[in-house]
Amino acid sequence: MKKLLYAIFISVILCGATACRKYVEIEPENLRVLKLTADYQNLLYNSTVMDLSYFKPIYSGDDIASDDIKWQNTLAVTTGNMYIWADRVYGFNEEDVDWVNSYKQIFICNQVLLGVMSSEGGSQIQKEAAYASALVHRAYAYYTLVNLYAKQYDPESANTDPGIPLVTQPNFTADLTRASVKAVYDFIAADLMRALPALPDQPDFISNPSKPAVYAMLSRVALNRRDFVEAKRTADLALTFKRGLIDLSSNVAVGSALPTMPLKFQNPEEIFFKRTPSLNPAIPLSPDALAVFTYSPAAAKDLRYVNFTVSGSTLFNSPFTTLAYRRASLAGDGTYTGPSVPEMLLIKAECEARAGNTNAALDLLNELRKKRFKPADYADLSAANATVALGLVLDERKREFMGRGFRWFDQRRLSKDAGLVKTVTKVFKDVTYTLQPGSNRYTYAIADKYTQLNPEIVQNPR
Repeated sequence: MKKLLYAIFISVILCGATACRKYVEIEPENLRVLKLTADYQNLLYNSTVMDLSYFKPIYSGDDIASDDIKWQNTLAVTTGNMYIWADRVYGFNEEDVDWVNSYKQIFICNQVLLGVMSSEGGSQIQKEAAYASALVHRAYAYYTLVNLYAKQYDPESANTDPGIPLVTQPNFTADLTRASVKAVYDFIAADLMRALPALPDQPDFISNPSKPAVYAMLSRVALNRRDFVEAKRTADLALTFKRGLIDLSSNVAVGSALPTMPLKFQNPEEIFFKRTPSLNPAIPLSPDALAVFTYSPAAAKDLRYVNFTVSGSTLFNSPFTTLAYRRASLAGDGTYTGPSVPEMLLIKAECEARAGNTNAALDLLNELRKKRFKPADYADLSAANATVALGLVLDERKREFMGRGFRWFDQRRLSKDAGLVKTVTKVFKDVTYTLQPGSNRYTYAIADKYTQLNPEIVQNPR
């Protein structure tokens, strides 16, 4: 019995988008159908579904940890499984929120791609724009899935490593055999390139696709493929459209006051807005995450440390007393996971360092870091050689992206570089767990519910 990827129902298409979703009703059956170009576009405006990215990497990365048993006891069973890289995250009959959310988005995008060009009431330009937007959203969803449920891209094995099911039609009887990792990456890149001509130079809202969003996603794809020349080129193209940075020196906490952060639509750094499914107002940071802030807490000058960390002991009803990451609570609209200006600067800096261009890498690092300190406290970084510069870039990624799941993906991809990823150890409820570089546990198991109902979906090795 064919039964697409579970929990993805046609009701997704018929549910209301955010704000005032309107559908054409056909009498007398009173059925809601997609007819107008605006109907298809509004499906993509449904931020409740389309803005979502991932959840599991937030807890799996080496930047989140606490030995406080009180905090550990507050974690749901599934969250605890994410934290310790368990053999299975979900029970036999449980839904996987990351899998479901991504395939819901893909289903919606496929519906738009199938029907928008023949829809009524819109201009050719509007139809092409909606079509292109659906391609970008679909590419993002597949990028998320392949980096959660498939091995890290390896040029030597990507053509045979199992990726994920590539579904290109909005139906429930599709073949769900896993395409190879290479095939998935090729599909993502092709969607992005097809979308590019019809997209605006700047989006009306950062949750909508644009040319810089495409270039930023292409840069992520190339970085994961270890095509550092292409990653640098596309990051640079994204930055030609958008290069704004938040100056944290104007958002410094004073006494017990919370720093202020712009809401997502006013955020100059976000290129293509995506967020986690739930808000984590405060989450404990590991010693490894805090070690890159080389100052003692009393003398910390990096404003990411000052603004975005807080002692758990000062939080209301907190289950832990260690330092926590709290940036998500400052704007109140979730943990941001989409491509941004800081990410493009750091991708480009990493590529420059890998190419031996020490000064170019440092210039990009310093461009970002100047906005993360009070002017009186800042001094440019220096490095004796490109190897040292690469280490500085990777440390900067830890500072800039802590608590956002990025570290999990960096651990995966950097396992291809000797010595850049170490064995991670966590103690959870008096049991010690370890994660070796390149371990199979860096690839999440596909929930049993899906493999049992879809035998062609082969499980990942554990």
